[in-house]
Amino acid sequence: MPETTPPHPFPRAVRDALRSVFARVYLAACALLLIWALVVSRADNPDASFAGVVPLLATAPLSLILLVLPDHAAMLYVAIGTGALVNALLIGWCARALRRGPRHPR
Repeated sequence: MPETTPPHPFPRAVRDALRSVFARVYLAACALLLIWALVVSRADNPDASFAGVVPLLATAPLSLILLVLPDHAAMLYVAIGTGALVNALLIGWCARALRRGPRHPR
């Protein structure tokens, strides 16, 4: 009989964390901020150059760390997307832990 390895718990943890309403709202807000920044940066106004800072700050700290990677226009989107995903996972994990409540040994 072939041995079957149990499924890795990491994908399940990610799926459970992203089921949280709070994590989904955060991801939607980050997507809207990115779209807003793209639209505003195309406009001809004096504050357009700072529009990209808003989604970076919303997805900090990981997005700020990833921003120093290779200088390419796509790295801004990778930094914001990765930062948003990691923060959403943390939000979902915290929401799930709070929903479960404290665990008291008896």
